[in-house]
Amino acid sequence: MKRLAVGLMTTPEYNEWCVRRISDNTPKSNQENCQSVEEYLWVVPSELEIIRQYFERRNTDLEKKIEQMEEEKMSLRLDIDVQKLETEKREKQG
Repeated sequence: MKRLAVGLMTTPEYNEWCVRRISDNTPKSNQENCQSVEEYLWVVPSELEIIRQYFERRNTDLEKKIEQMEEEKMSLRLDIDVQKLETEKREKQG
């Protein structure tokens, strides 16, 4: 007894070709435009955060300048003390 197949009849080769063709049509990832997960999840800081970071950097810079000026001040005081001693020495000699 012969059976009558109703519907689409395909060969295994056709099925394999069809699967390959469908796979070929899927977009491939472009390596040039790929981002790492860290970059993708990177959060852009808010305007307030950017301003806070700016002021922290500025504050650090100013603290360094103050420290340098205090060192210069100490050095100048030592120079003044040396000059006073030399002046006193000359006055005693003269």
